[in-house]
Amino acid sequence: MQGRERPENRPDIVVRVFKMKLSELLDDLIKRKVFGCVTSYIYVIEFQKRGLPHCHILLTLDSSYKIRTKDDIDKFVSAELPNINVNRRLFEIVTKCMVHGPCGIINPNAPCMKDGECSKQFPKAFREETEENVNGYPVYKRRCIESVRVGKHYIDNRWIVPYNPWLSKKYNAHTNVEVCASVKSVKYLYKYVYKGHDAASITLKNDDIVNHDEILNFLDGRYVSAPEAMWRLRQENEAVERASIKDTTLTAWFKLNLIDEEAHEYYYADIPQYYVFDKPSTKWQKRQRGGQQVIGRMAVVSVQDSERFYLRMLLLRKTGVISFNDLKTIDGTLCETFQEACKVLGLLDGDQHWHDTLLEAARMQMPSYLRILFAIICGFGEVENIPDLWTQHKQSLSEKFVHRYSEETGPFYALAELNELLKSYGLNLRKVNLPSVDLQCDLFRLSYDAIEEQSKANANIEKLNSEQRYAVYI
Repeated sequence: MQGRERPENRPDIVVRVFKMKLSELLDDLIKRKVFGCVTSYIYVIEFQKRGLPHCHILLTLDSSYKIRTKDDIDKFVSAELPNINVNRRLFEIVTKCMVHGPCGIINPNAPCMKDGECSKQFPKAFREETEENVNGYPVYKRRCIESVRVGKHYIDNRWIVPYNPWLSKKYNAHTNVEVCASVKSVKYLYKYVYKGHDAASITLKNDDIVNHDEILNFLDGRYVSAPEAMWRLRQENEAVERASIKDTTLTAWFKLNLIDEEAHEYYYADIPQYYVFDKPSTKWQKRQRGGQQVIGRMAVVSVQDSERFYLRMLLLRKTGVISFNDLKTIDGTLCETFQEACKVLGLLDGDQHWHDTLLEAARMQMPSYLRILFAIICGFGEVENIPDLWTQHKQSLSEKFVHRYSEETGPFYALAELNELLKSYGLNLRKVNLPSVDLQCDLFRLSYDAIEEQSKANANIEKLNSEQRYAVYI
């Protein structure tokens, strides 16, 4: 960069440096085994509306390298300020890159503040030693030390984002490292890395019209930042490769069923276990070795895209299909639409297909997407028993709120958000027979401990004089 140029003004340089650092980091983690032997990994790159690109990486370690004890955790992860006299460079990197906020009372206008509280639960509490598993996550050692000045504020170990000293020192960047202590936290993290792209709400207005319509048109649009645009421009070769494909995996499956009787035994989603798709020839070819470890997954389709939604439903239940018309043919009769074919097969009787839809989505989607899906089902689907649908899937629909607040208050937040989503379809909680919620009132009711409050009241009553007692009990 030249002169007074800043990184945000040179997205071309930003993405090239980011790609180089990411490749080096993956080599450290996978090839050089910084944390041990890695059996599997996933990563997702995020391009924020503000700031630089970053990456979420989830590693699965071989059983002999699993991080199980608090000593193992302390070996790889630190949530404390380094000793400036022992390692000045690491101290400077941590105070520059790994300090959260500050927020809260110190800075109530910080971006992480939601309803007067930090959404990341900072500042953390002091702890003399690490605890392995608290609600699926370790609680890291944060000893009480003398505060140090960082910028305008004094901070201590309560404000430090967990990091690995070796990685922080090498990359001189914000490198948050955490340990997953339970299957529950791993499930949440898998869904987090696949949570989807950034979006922006766009309002359409016409300033030439004096009498504006009270209803504004909102578009939920994909937000593409400058760094992401540069990243995608450098990946144009992928689009060229896709353009050369003659058959899709689906149409190639139709052709496979014409020539291979054995393929008739498998559903479309199960084909990758027994066959491999050869891109140059765009054909399914039988696997030479077992595919027990192969996972086949079909793309998710919104219920609003009805024909493709029901096409997907048929693909999950019919084998040996040789064409789209064959897929719509039930007992020798060609149905006009995929939805009609589903009805003839009895797939739309009762609410089971809606339960299946939510269960499948819950395995790979974030709770916010599930709530949108639930609202769409209520608005467009023919659901016989919406309260039962809510009851059976309440846990997955409320998961993020339960993680942030508690088991008791989480469902109230989920219902409140559902109520807002249902308004888009001219509905509300009452109209779909779900319990109405006065969020402020119900959360206040659940925000205190009744026994503790009664104890405080009794203690205060003992302090009253005779006239005050008369005023209270009159």
